[in-house]
Amino acid sequence: MVRENEIRKNEVAVEAPAAGDAGLVFIGRIRTPWTSRMETPRQGRHDGPVCTIEIFEPWVAALRGVDKYERLEVLYWLDRSRRDLVLQSPASDGEVHGTFSLRSPVRPNPIGTSIVVLERVENACLLVRGLDCLDGTPLLDIKPDRTMFKPIAPPQAAGDFQVGSETAHFCKKG
Repeated sequence: MVRENEIRKNEVAVEAPAAGDAGLVFIGRIRTPWTSRMETPRQGRHDGPVCTIEIFEPWVAALRGVDKYERLEVLYWLDRSRRDLVLQSPASDGEVHGTFSLRSPVRPNPIGTSIVVLERVENACLLVRGLDCLDGTPLLDIKPDRTMFKPIAPPQAAGDFQVGSETAHFCKKG
């Protein structure tokens, strides 16, 4: 079993530069059954336990209309995560992967994201399934799941667009 701050074989930590203030404001707190990273699921499951997202004032009014969505994207600050690993070995087998190729909570800016199923809204709280973070995790933002969201604003041109005299294309793998 891996300990919480263990550096595994072939992992590489760096000394990060001093943090600049991004001006983030925590808009709430997430309540889950997990108090240790070792017991937290690696990815949230939509049939997992009901968790509570508490919204702080003055942000409660921003919940208006959220109950119209079946799924939400929740962004949160992984406040108890390391921030210094650039190479990680999640399987502890010595094989390393770059941090940006993983969904590990260990990252330079430890922002977590989960697509959750909204069970119900109760006052300033959302009851959801699908989280994978520790109890007390600070909340950054909530958005409708982009795969189910129909924008309210009029559509904008998509596809190719002009950059100077060249045509740029959206990045596609393959």
